[in-house]
Amino acid sequence: MKLIFRTLSTLLILVIGVVLGVFAVARFHDGPLEGALAIVAAGPFDSGEMQTGMEEPDWAFVRDYSTVEFQLLDPVRSRTTWIMEHEGRIFIPSGYMNSFLGKVWKHWPKEAEEDGRAILRVDGKLYERQMVRIRDETVATPVLNELGRKYVGGAPIPFQQVESGDIWLFELRPRS
Repeated sequence: MKLIFRTLSTLLILVIGVVLGVFAVARFHDGPLEGALAIVAAGPFDSGEMQTGMEEPDWAFVRDYSTVEFQLLDPVRSRTTWIMEHEGRIFIPSGYMNSFLGKVWKHWPKEAEEDGRAILRVDGKLYERQMVRIRDETVATPVLNELGRKYVGGAPIPFQQVESGDIWLFELRPRS
């Protein structure tokens, strides 16, 4: 019995050590980690070309991108996220905000609402952005339609998801 307890204790300590190690390494990584580890908040962007002094890009090209990376400036952390484009404007969602997991795991939406300064990284290019939470039904509905088309097999996502706070939508506006 003691051998089983020691073995299980050792395995538990190893698992905890690996998880803590991944979180520590991620904080010093150039942007979000890849694959399944992309759910871990990572370090600031060290690479990429800042796009300055140019017109706003035609964001239609992100319609075919499943994910992009963004970094908040306060606190300085980066993440991988979905992205939607509608009428030349770009948006990112955060779902499960009213769930237990969302309340425990997802701090970035609240941080973005407090200080929305962010950097978006797409194809090695960096764009300074201001994240603005969207609650207006006329703006949110077509964005939710795009979210449904792109990520949930065309299933419609009702505005009530935004209204209830289950989904938070952010527009990534140019920062002056």
